[in-house]
Amino acid sequence: MRAKITYLVTAAVLVFYFVLVGSRGVMLIQYGTLLTVTFGVAVLILPFIGLWFLWKNTQFVRRANQLAAALEAEGGLPVDELKRTASGRIDRDSADEVFARRKAETEASPDDWRSWFRLAVAYHDARDTPRARKAMQRAIALHAGRTPQV
Repeated sequence: MRAKITYLVTAAVLVFYFVLVGSRGVMLIQYGTLLTVTFGVAVLILPFIGLWFLWKNTQFVRRANQLAAALEAEGGLPVDELKRTASGRIDRDSADEVFARRKAETEASPDDWRSWFRLAVAYHDARDTPRARKAMQRAIALHAGRTPQV
């Protein structure tokens, strides 16, 4: 729940920032000189890129949460079997061991979105966020019945 609140607060701050920047872009365009119009257009492009990025990330999170709910309903969510240090951090060797099992599971059934979901969790636990995201994108595509991009 805390992660959702943090995400919503961050998204709200970003939207406020995009509106603020966009209004400055409009003011520059209204000034009317070649230089200010050029800068105004450039400044207006940034909020659109930011809003697109925020939208894509929100869609990704929403779809990943849908997969998690579906997997939980099937009783297939990965069990947290990771060893932790005294401070509560995941033990690296433990994460690597679980990752090896998840990778073998995914290689055995590469068209199963469930194995890709569990592999994404293993990548995340191993602190490999880019690969975790790619594995989750593949799980989302497989679940939707689309051919995943390689």
